Amino acid sequence: MLASDRIFGAIVIVGALAYVASAAQIAAPFFSDPLGSRAFPMAVGIVAAICGVVMVLKPDDEPEWPPLRSVGALAIATIMLVGYAYALKPLGFLLPTAIVAGVLSFQIAPRWKAAIVTGLALSIGLFVLFRFVLGLSLFGLPRGLF
Repeated sequence: MLASDRIFGAIVIVGALAYVASAAQIAAPFFSDPLGSRAFPMAVGIVAAICGVVMVLKPDDEPEWPPLRSVGALAIATIMLVGYAYALKPLGFLLPTAIVAGVLSFQIAPRWKAAIVTGLALSIGLFVLFRFVLGLSLFGLPRGLF
């Protein structure tokens, strides 16, 4: 695994240098702060390059990979969250949030009743928080429903 850490570190260094080079191309506005608009992106790129150098010089030992079941659970969670992002606009906030929160809750503790209650409670609670407390313009249900 030492070689793979070094290869990944080299890829991080190349990516960080490209990021710094693109940050250096940012045009400074007429009225800007003393640091300019390039400072933060360049700092991020420099820190990433330093991390890549550390990975090349001090690679980790052989990692212990999680069992295949855990990788499958992560894949399911990733697919659910990507689907959630696409489902929010056409289906509103409540239904996709309840489904995804229920599925993720079931992955944490496989009890159906608790997962359903958690999904519904999170969906309604977050909708109330985001819509009425924070004032975000969320649609609870699909727009075409009403």
